[in-house]
Amino acid sequence: MLFPTLVFLVFFVAVVILSALCRNHFQLRKIVLTAASYIFYAQWNIWFCILLALSTMLSFAAGRMIAATEREQRRKIYVGLAVALHLGILAFFKYRDLVTETLNEGLGWINIATEIPFLDIALPIGVSFFTFHGISYIVDVYRKDVGVCRQPLDMALYMSFFPQLVAGPIVRAAYFLPQLTETARSARVPVTAALILILFGLFKKMVVADYLAAGIVDPVFASPTSFGGADLLLAVYAYAIQIYCDFSGYTDMAIGLAELLGFRFPVNFRQPYRAQSLQDFWRRWHISLSNWLRDYLYKPLGGSRGSVLKTYRNLFLTMLLGGIWHGAQWKFVAWGVLHGGGLAVERFSMRWTAKSRNSAGGKFFWMLATFHFVCLCWIFFRAQDFATAFLFIESLGTGWDQGVQQASGLVIGLIALGFALQFLPRRLLDGMIAALSRLPLWAQGGLAGAVVAAVEALGPDGISPFIYFQF
Repeated sequence: MLFPTLVFLVFFVAVVILSALCRNHFQLRKIVLTAASYIFYAQWNIWFCILLALSTMLSFAAGRMIAATEREQRRKIYVGLAVALHLGILAFFKYRDLVTETLNEGLGWINIATEIPFLDIALPIGVSFFTFHGISYIVDVYRKDVGVCRQPLDMALYMSFFPQLVAGPIVRAAYFLPQLTETARSARVPVTAALILILFGLFKKMVVADYLAAGIVDPVFASPTSFGGADLLLAVYAYAIQIYCDFSGYTDMAIGLAELLGFRFPVNFRQPYRAQSLQDFWRRWHISLSNWLRDYLYKPLGGSRGSVLKTYRNLFLTMLLGGIWHGAQWKFVAWGVLHGGGLAVERFSMRWTAKSRNSAGGKFFWMLATFHFVCLCWIFFRAQDFATAFLFIESLGTGWDQGVQQASGLVIGLIALGFALQFLPRRLLDGMIAALSRLPLWAQGGLAGAVVAAVEALGPDGISPFIYFQF
């Protein structure tokens, strides 16, 4: 069930109405929202709900066991086992084919004819995200950063809440669980801000991202040797904008939908392509994942507390594992390696480049340098496989005499618009919210309907799944 569909609209309106009817019966409201979340998830595959329920029970039980003992050794055993089980579930569904393929290749090298069969089991959508939710909760209970959840219903809603279930943002238990208390329910729902976020997300996804995908990204990346360097370069720029508008569009909608139901989510994107360093980029891009990797990988590895070499190692390993999290393919390993190596080199060279980063010209240069390095990494992320990514990069230096063949004026305009969004001042959005909030709710609803109709008319036919659904 995709957000930008009539089916989801009917579903969400029904959930809002039922939730409003239960506003004076708080436990019943949580039951309604949990049931709705499982119904939402079952639309992809009802069997996935069993896995989600098992992950929820594992997290709840582990949290209770950790909180019930003060013996540090036993607490470490509980948290280690629980995290290992979560990672084992994730590895089975996400990495079993890579392991099977590697083992079969190894058997072939030593001339053993036996071949391990591949298991035909679909990857549960959103498994990476709800697994990370469970792990963060367990570790936070162990660290005493969050109080243990004593209500199974609260844990079930935290793990399954449908606006963020399949593609984030990754919401910490310490952020979400306090919103399930009686005292939190009286918070005013920011209807106008939520509607604007949802509409903005729809526009970014259905118009910008989907047009760029169909107009240049998909055809060029499918056959890079069939195009000249100009189209290849524009396809890289277009993919940078596509993945930003696709993913940030999803999280805009997720945040807005959650707000209409009375819940707050953290910001997940903050104009990442205006970053002037890789470190700054990761403070702006998929912020919830960046923070998760920092708090549950980078810092436990030692962070920057040890020697310089250990700090570089920790940066490298964190981004390598971040790449592997995205998928069991060598192209994601390369993407993680490039970012990890880039962060290490950037940190090493900062003493010589710090002065140049303070001038206006220097800021512009480092913004361009950071963006183009990120674009280089995006080639590996988007290409069909590792070999195709190298072929794409090799082809960038050829065929420039052919000019632009695939990219239309609309495509180039949408790329430019995507860049312009990186510099949209916050006060403009705040002013829009303030102006619309003066209108009555029926007028806001009518205006929202008109915008949805316009987006539907402007966007290409059909609705493609969000890119991060595959992770």
